[in-house]
Amino acid sequence: MTFSLHAFSSSDTAFDVQAAALEDPRPHPTEAALVQLGHAIMTELLDLVGETALEDVQTILCESLIGAFHSAAGRIERDADRARDRMRILERDFDGSEMADTELQEATRTARAADVAQAAAELIRDAAAEVYTTQTGEVWTAWRGSRRGTRLTAAQLEAKQAIRAVERRKAGDADPGGPVVAFRAAPFADSEADAHRIFDALNWARAQWPDMALATTGAKGAERLAIRWAQQKGVTLVLAKADFDRHGKAAPFRANDELLALEPQCCLTLAQSLDEPRAARSHPFGPALNLAQQAQARGVRHVAIRAKAA
Repeated sequence: MTFSLHAFSSSDTAFDVQAAALEDPRPHPTEAALVQLGHAIMTELLDLVGETALEDVQTILCESLIGAFHSAAGRIERDADRARDRMRILERDFDGSEMADTELQEATRTARAADVAQAAAELIRDAAAEVYTTQTGEVWTAWRGSRRGTRLTAAQLEAKQAIRAVERRKAGDADPGGPVVAFRAAPFADSEADAHRIFDALNWARAQWPDMALATTGAKGAERLAIRWAQQKGVTLVLAKADFDRHGKAAPFRANDELLALEPQCCLTLAQSLDEPRAARSHPFGPALNLAQQAQARGVRHVAIRAKAA
């Protein structure tokens, strides 16, 4: 039988080792090459559309490109799941025949190959998302399905999946994996002063609960700052996004219900910008006030982020 040989070295990543273990005669791209591809694709797109008439739809184009790789990873994962289902059936009905053995080996190879292909798509996705954040300051998040970090990015999970995992106390990709800290803040509270205090509060929370998961709705502004903090710190991120199509104006408050269903250890809120001119032009953010009130009513620890004492 012909297969590829790979001399493992200390520079081999977990992906490279997993790919080489398939013993496919065709070579696999290395993790470094896949990451470089993700960087190059997003850099090329941003360079092309920046400062042109397409700049107005730059966010849509970039997020759609990242989302395409996220979607591809999901489709490949479903193929792998079907192969594993086939493996379970074949193992259950295994009769020791050569045909049954061959079918089981083929299903196993299919599942393993799909796992590697899924990881490859996720590497490209995360690398493109990294460039998008670095160059634009925006953060891409998946609107559907879970996102598992493949390198230094935070794991991103759908809140409903995480809630089910908490209820079942079952380990897995949808399990927050540690104590949850919920964060809700006004979208306009993203000034430099706000950012410093948000990061101070999150760093404090992480010191209290080193294995914490951060739960937020992923709204623009202050909550995106929190997402960037989670990515930089490698903190698991649980998203409870407001579903305006389904719940209309009540969506931000339904999202609060999902945050509290995660049984957080602590709720951090910032209902008003700490920048005085901004604060003078705006009212306190209702959903942040609502989360604070619900947390206090349920006996959940609540910390309101405030300006440092003079």
